[in-house]
Amino acid sequence: MRDFGAKGDGVTLDIEAIRKAVAAADKGDVVVFDQGHYLSFSIELKSHLHLIFEEGCILEAADPKRHGGHYDAAEDNPFDLYQDFGHSHWRNSLIYGIDLEDVTLAGRGRIDGRGLTREGPGSRWKKRAGEFPESMRGMSAEDMAILSPHVTEMAGQGNKAIAFCRSRGVTIRDLTIVNGGHFAVLATGVDDLRLENINIDSNRDGIDIDGCRRVIVRGCRVNTPNDDAIVLKSSFALGERRPCEDVLIEDCAVSGFDLGTMIDGTRGCTQVFSPDRDRVTGRIKIGTESSGDFRRIKINRCLFERSRGLALETVDGGVIEDVEATNLSLREVTTAPLFLRLGARLRAPEGAVPGAIRRVAIRDMTAEGILPDYSALIVGMEGHPIEDVTLERVRLAYRGGGAALGASPPEKDDAYPEPSMFGPTPAWGLWTRHVRGLTLKDVALTAEASDARPRTLFEDTTLHEKGA
Repeated sequence: MRDFGAKGDGVTLDIEAIRKAVAAADKGDVVVFDQGHYLSFSIELKSHLHLIFEEGCILEAADPKRHGGHYDAAEDNPFDLYQDFGHSHWRNSLIYGIDLEDVTLAGRGRIDGRGLTREGPGSRWKKRAGEFPESMRGMSAEDMAILSPHVTEMAGQGNKAIAFCRSRGVTIRDLTIVNGGHFAVLATGVDDLRLENINIDSNRDGIDIDGCRRVIVRGCRVNTPNDDAIVLKSSFALGERRPCEDVLIEDCAVSGFDLGTMIDGTRGCTQVFSPDRDRVTGRIKIGTESSGDFRRIKINRCLFERSRGLALETVDGGVIEDVEATNLSLREVTTAPLFLRLGARLRAPEGAVPGAIRRVAIRDMTAEGILPDYSALIVGMEGHPIEDVTLERVRLAYRGGGAALGASPPEKDDAYPEPSMFGPTPAWGLWTRHVRGLTLKDVALTAEASDARPRTLFEDTTLHEKGA
């Protein structure tokens, strides 16, 4: 990199030198960031390029207000109606690649996105139902304007650390990413994607995998108190209902510790709430963007700490099927330990109908320190039940102390899916509604303090086998 004039002193803007190094690379060449502190705006990658960040290297996202430059403009996207600004654009990133193949980002260096913004406008979808979580009702216009600014405020801004679109054969490994903007890593329509041994401590989403096929996420640590840590999506950003399928997530740890304190090892616990006014996030999730399908997803040997629990959500017409989650350990669960939700927000092209959730198996799951408000939830819709769910060798330990409730919560089919959407749940351990084929084998639900609600409540639910 220094051969092309990069200073690496943390003061000089090195963007032109970086772009020259990338442009000069031949097929299969390696471009190296050696030890130093590089300041840059957008870096566009090309196929058959291997970018190496050596230990001791910092690539810092420049700040347009301070450094006299700007990020590449967000490209026009005729399909940006059904998902927010962040999901709809890729060029407005620190590092990005579009229509590429055979690209590697690797090394023990650090990407610091301090000059990126974590914010972006919501979708242009006019119906607006389900656009924001129920927990944000009553938020002032001023606060909403900060979280969802007007699109004109995004000019020159970057809001992703790494973004890939319509690509094949992408590997990201061993990097550390801090303050990654809206997304530390966004992969949209990428096939044969590998993310391994990445450390992320970020101010919004960690890893977002949108409409990708043949994906491995292995050995990653992701701390995101303000949003989801590892999330699979199937938005309409590419103008089609592209499925997210054949995904393996294993040996990962997700958390909602104070920003920056996973990386420095202090694991701070002072932040209580996320911007959506629910407690800190940091979870593994399927959804919320779900116009396409999710198939053959495996989640294995993952640790959740001080975070919301495992969530499987389809509300825009997509089908979630053949999901296996095994060997999960959850500590200090900030909302529900398990949330399966089939809804009908239908933020999708006209003609969309409710999707489905079927053939889901959760095995060898342990959760402790669960806050008392929310049980595990499995909630479909009338006429559209969740089907064939197995919970086996599941241990859920609640804090207890909840008060008795009155009537069962309303359906809220078109609402944004979060456990808090129903308010405190009518059971303290497990609540299900509109479920066909629920199998419970060796399920233990315990509470530290007495709770006035029933332990379980099964509404419009067919139990195949009950051994809990």
